[in-house]
Amino acid sequence: MLDNAFYTHTSQTPFIALIGCDGAGKSTLTQELTRLLGREYPTSFCYLGLGSGELGRRIRQWPLIGPYIEKILSAKARKTRTPGEKIPGIATALVVFCFSLLRFYRFQKAMRARNHGTLVVADRYPQAEIPGWCDGPGLSAASTDNRFIRWLARIERRLYEHMATVHPTVIIFLDVDIRTALSRKPDHDPALLATKIEKTRKLHFDGAPVEKVDARQDYKTVRRSVLNIVSRYLHRHAPLQKHPKQDQTEH
Repeated sequence: MLDNAFYTHTSQTPFIALIGCDGAGKSTLTQELTRLLGREYPTSFCYLGLGSGELGRRIRQWPLIGPYIEKILSAKARKTRTPGEKIPGIATALVVFCFSLLRFYRFQKAMRARNHGTLVVADRYPQAEIPGWCDGPGLSAASTDNRFIRWLARIERRLYEHMATVHPTVIIFLDVDIRTALSRKPDHDPALLATKIEKTRKLHFDGAPVEKVDARQDYKTVRRSVLNIVSRYLHRHAPLQKHPKQDQTEH
């Protein structure tokens, strides 16, 4: 991980991304950060994950057939993100590709907001270093003999490589251990959480500035650390556009 306090910023509006394993507190902190910054600046929240894990857990709760369907989908997803395995068919590849297109659409929407002077707070951030994991390309880990799937994989990789070259103002890495993650997300697969933690710690995000926070601590302490980092990066930035002052005169 990089902790680059001397990263050269441009005059672009700040883009703040929070990453970390499930249970690190990304969702709660990004929502609160959006609310707090939104009091003073035009601010937009952006979810750059896929939501596939939560979708699987919802399917598992369906009566009777839910657990069976979720088991099949999980097995296909596991094969797709495992090096040496074969991508299980065109249908699976198309689903993975469509999820990536949705992520790219959200990314482009966030960039448009940033270009129009809106401060962006993102839950997760795409990377092109580790395929199949941690918001990386989904079709580049496993192999395939199918030309159409290989074509989809090439297009998808280009999308992720493009997104990875666009650096946020700062990426805040909420680091937790497996014990903390499981205590907060007891319904999650322990092996999956452990792998996510291990792989997230290896990411460099193409040299973008990354600040690590010990997210094992209580929420107030983590929140304070995150706010301090955000304040530090905002102060280094060019003056930001604030909300226009409201006219208090009664008519």
